[in-house]
Amino acid sequence: MTEDQKTPLHDEHVALGASLTGFGGWLMPLRYTSDLAEHRAVREAAGLFDLSHMGEIHLTGPQAGTALDHALVGAASKIGVGRARYSMICAPDGAVLDDLIVYRLADEHFLVVANAGNAVRVAAELVARAAAFDTVVDDRSAATALIAVQGPRAEEILAGLTAPVDVDAVRAMKYYASAPATVAGVEALVARTGYTGEDGFELFVPAERAGDLWRALLAAGEGHGLVPAGLSARDSLRLEAGMPLYGHELDETTTPFEAGLGRVVKLDKVTDDGEPLPFVGRDALAARAESAPARVLVGLRGEGRRPARAGYDVVRRGLDGEAGAVVGHVTSGAPSPTLGFPVAMAYVTPEVSAEGTELAVDVRGRAEPFVVVSMPFYKKRS
Repeated sequence: MTEDQKTPLHDEHVALGASLTGFGGWLMPLRYTSDLAEHRAVREAAGLFDLSHMGEIHLTGPQAGTALDHALVGAASKIGVGRARYSMICAPDGAVLDDLIVYRLADEHFLVVANAGNAVRVAAELVARAAAFDTVVDDRSAATALIAVQGPRAEEILAGLTAPVDVDAVRAMKYYASAPATVAGVEALVARTGYTGEDGFELFVPAERAGDLWRALLAAGEGHGLVPAGLSARDSLRLEAGMPLYGHELDETTTPFEAGLGRVVKLDKVTDDGEPLPFVGRDALAARAESAPARVLVGLRGEGRRPARAGYDVVRRGLDGEAGAVVGHVTSGAPSPTLGFPVAMAYVTPEVSAEGTELAVDVRGRAEPFVVVSMPFYKKRS
């Protein structure tokens, strides 16, 4: 068995007494104190996350944008400099290999951020798919640390550490935008992105400076309610925000359309000369876009107290609380600390996917009532 890798912040987590767990080939903090306390801190103040297990793959050169247009389902070449976009890399049959964030750092410079467990594969796929284009693919994952500050007080905390010459740009930064800035004396790429449903920032920094920045953010955030937060809080936060997790809502049996993410697929991409630009998986995805779905990803709100969990059967509601026919399966589920009731995401058959449909989840042999609702379950306060 291969030993889990350690992030550049591993010693910081140990010093803080974190409970550690394997995730995507990495040894990561699951929690520092309690899942509930860390979740609530992000919703009410701020949380500090180590995301250094994620992959960072750079593409540079005159055809970097066109290469990504061919490799991914979205139109990376249309992203403005300093902006970012959610995308996916698919197999020829349209199945999702990973979901990604693509940042355009300059006219001929893009950054692709991949999920930890898929980073090596994504880098290899990008090398292969970009081979016919004038671009260089450079996997800088090992040299890069990624730290996130998430929550309603994130901007205030980060601004207090940002160099005066950069602070106005950080404060004015739009959602899904990025810019270089010096934070606590560390040169960083600062992005207003995140995976919690709250305002927040993600900071890409050299791995050797990660500890300095982590400690500075902890100290600066102490008076603002910031706490370090682990994977458990990150999962409950993203679930409340209705955000998919690879390996749960997305995998190699799923296309973007089943997941309700067909909007990220751009079937009409063209080259700079106006010619149609084929991309990997296009034909399969075009066919899928025209066909009726066999299953649909929906949100479920629990009417009782017992939560659904990944893998549980979704069933029709029978009489007297009995479970009816199986109509789907839960992909993610947990009690919602913010909302006070269980929430879940599930794939169900189309005829039971309408909002308001009353269903049940088989929770250890008992049919617990749930109802189909729109996502996200939680929206941040404006």
